[in-house]
Amino acid sequence: MPPDSTPNSALDSASDTALGADLRRVTATRYVVPFREGGSLPGLVEADDLGMYVTKFTGAGQGVKVLVAEVIVAGLARALDLPVPDLVGIELPAAIAKYEADEEVQDLLNASPGLNLGVDYLPGAFGYDGSRPAAADQAEAILWLDALTANVDRTWDNPNLLVWHRNTWLIDHGAALYFHHGWPSRPPNPQRFAAQRFDADRHVLRDLAPDPGARHAELAARLDDRTLERVVGAVPAQWLEPTQTLPDEQALRTAYVEHLRARIEAPQAWLPGPATAGGGRR
Repeated sequence: MPPDSTPNSALDSASDTALGADLRRVTATRYVVPFREGGSLPGLVEADDLGMYVTKFTGAGQGVKVLVAEVIVAGLARALDLPVPDLVGIELPAAIAKYEADEEVQDLLNASPGLNLGVDYLPGAFGYDGSRPAAADQAEAILWLDALTANVDRTWDNPNLLVWHRNTWLIDHGAALYFHHGWPSRPPNPQRFAAQRFDADRHVLRDLAPDPGARHAELAARLDDRTLERVVGAVPAQWLEPTQTLPDEQALRTAYVEHLRARIEAPQAWLPGPATAGGGRR
């Protein structure tokens, strides 16, 4: 992380964004540095609110669906009182690309004018390595959320957790909600998603959350229909990609809600059972 970064103006309340509220909008003023981890090449960007944001670009090879997943899963996490950095919609002026010397980054910026996703930069945060383990109740809720959203990208190979102010923060949920990647070629199928088993054996927090099923009733009660609709409603309309069977914004939002509701109502199909010996270890 760059040493000269300063806290964002909204950082002290980084997890307090109103559930379901439209993303706060800011405008990028300076591209600072790329993060070379992963294939989407996110970058640190300064905005006109003087904040610093880890920005995920619409022009990245993974497409806008990963941004949709980021917004939805972050909203679900907030509903479960799990810490996630504040998200903003960050407008990228086309002129910014002219000042970038790296050709790969310049190509990405040129492909991403308009609204992108900014994730509040947490200065001084470090990657989760188990030296400051998450509390047991938090670990159970995180594993439950990942199982619900089919997020396979939270292993020791890639924890996608940060430790900041002695608390465990969730980041990077683009791999969740995989079902929407199939929509261009086949109609939505909530029941198929509801029946998909989640393999928790390699989850980074498995040792701390040996039986997430014990929390299902409590956590599921927080994700009622109104909450699901508000969470999905936070996704910017321009990131929703119509298909032949989902021809407009409302159809797409309804499909996301129906997939999540179907899975919540069928925990016996996907909810991990008690851990076996050695599950979740490096």
